[in-house]
Amino acid sequence: MPKLIVVTREGVEKTAEADTGLSVMEAIRENGFDELLALCGGCCSCATCHVFVDEAWSDAVGGPGEDENDLLDSSGHKQPNSRLSCQIEMSNALDGLRVIIAPED
Repeated sequence: MPKLIVVTREGVEKTAEADTGLSVMEAIRENGFDELLALCGGCCSCATCHVFVDEAWSDAVGGPGEDENDLLDSSGHKQPNSRLSCQIEMSNALDGLRVIIAPED
């Protein structure tokens, strides 16, 4: 089972287990990180699951798709490493992925 490293808005870093096939958003929520709202439930129709992907993982995760990028444009906190966590699928290749929960808009 891959590990996911999550940094909260307060800067607290915690390691969580994530089932393969789950989105990073689902893994974050299932591990008790309540600050990630994910209002649309993973339908890629809001930006409330916005995270910053650690730069060491940028290539492995890839960049946002067009719809995802449009939603990220609505955030005042968008950075080059911004992604919607509902659009990243956990896999063994992402074991150790580190993400930072973006500030709330």
